[in-house]
Amino acid sequence: MKLLTYLDKSGLPRVGQLSGEDTVIPLSYPDNRKVSDLVELIASEVPLATLKTSAPALNLASVRLLAPIPRPARNIFCVGKNYTDHAREFTHSGFDAGQTDLNAVPASPIVFSKTPETVIAHGDAIWNASGVSEALDYEAELAVIIGKGGRGITQSAAMSHIWGYTIINDVTARDWQKRHQQWHLGKSFDTFGPMGPVAVTADEIEGNNLDLKCWVNGELRQSSNTRHLIFDLPTLIETISAGITLHPGDIIATGTPEGVGIGFTPPRFLKPGDLVTIEITGIGRLENRISDLLAG
Repeated sequence: MKLLTYLDKSGLPRVGQLSGEDTVIPLSYPDNRKVSDLVELIASEVPLATLKTSAPALNLASVRLLAPIPRPARNIFCVGKNYTDHAREFTHSGFDAGQTDLNAVPASPIVFSKTPETVIAHGDAIWNASGVSEALDYEAELAVIIGKGGRGITQSAAMSHIWGYTIINDVTARDWQKRHQQWHLGKSFDTFGPMGPVAVTADEIEGNNLDLKCWVNGELRQSSNTRHLIFDLPTLIETISAGITLHPGDIIATGTPEGVGIGFTPPRFLKPGDLVTIEITGIGRLENRISDLLAG
């Protein structure tokens, strides 16, 4: 099932099912309460088949989309250098501060985080960080949404803890990433986590075998498949949960493939007006334009 979050006529969040390409069916719980929060729905463990779909259907073009999880309860878990070719392009770029082995790929998952304030919806503008950064970059990634929480989750059990998947653009200020020799600051600027447009339940798609593509202004920049992840989804969940309790609604961004802006010579950084489009099999397309203005 494809689920999305949008603003209803009263301006309040509502969760609906995307039917076909452009029909939104508002969802209600069996007791007739409106479903207004995807994380609340996930945590409730209410079977999706029991949700009511009797409210009038809407046209997708008529609703104001939010990210599927508009404000995560805590930071997004992110994985760095999780495709071999990207690990090498990043190291060769000179932006991987402190790395000396130009052919190195990680021996263990590299995990960092992005703040909840990074999250914006499909169609929202990405701030180009004018006056703050001069090296804005894109990273197309599959994001895992945790359903059943826990600590010490084994690889063999990990896939049963996944509720579903969405798309995330791990936007990065590369100059900050290099200067501060860590990744949190340059990954966590406001609007640096476009997400959506929908969340797809795990029974619909195979997370370990999904085609992923990214275009900038219509030019294909990234093209890979999640089967090429260095550390697969079970390994990531086992690693993160070894000492950190995962909760329903937690998000794990699984890493980006080769083809980011710093992989070119010279680097091809984003500028105001650029349109970044990311597509993942079975989920759809996430599009966001770069703006020199920060909304709000």
